[in-house]
Parts: sequence; C-alpha cells; structure tokens
Amino acid sequence: MPQISYFLGVIIRMFYRDHNPPHFHAVYADFEGIIDIEKNQIIGGCHPPRVLGIVTEWSAIHKAELMDNWERARQQESLKDIAPLV
Repeated sequence: MPQISYFLGVIIRMFYRDHNPPHFHAVYADFEGIIDIEKNQIIGGCHPPRVLGIVTEWSAIHKAELMDNWERARQQESLKDIAPLV
C-alpha cells in the first residue's frame, strides 16, 4: 500500500484497486482509521480524537488530490505524493 503523505506521526496510505467508497488509510502509532474521502469521516478503525481532527482537517484541504489518487489507484497508475499538514 503506497504512502502518499506523512505528517505529525500520521502515515496516509491508499491501496490499489480498493473497494468503494473512495477512502484512504491513516495510521498513527497502533491506530488505523479508514477515512471516506467525500464525507470526510471515519468509516472503519479508530483514532484518538485529536489525531482524527488533524487527519480530517488535512483531508478537507486535499480532497481533490485524494480523489485524483483514488482514480489513479483504481487504474493501477502511480500515486502522487500529497503535501503534509503544516
């Protein structure tokens, strides 16, 4: 699963040809959450509230880039890195 971003200890990854709805995986320490890109909410796993807030803030900023990477992954194309939250 390619890593597309990293910030504040959070690794953002996306699987190739993954199931719908469009989503990404956010890994922080021993936590992993699956975040729906369009709804910008957690749909699987869990995160501490502070980390979830950081991830959803980043996701809202980069929604178009995440959707572009989702389409690339579905087509088995290389994914683009996305800027971290600063």
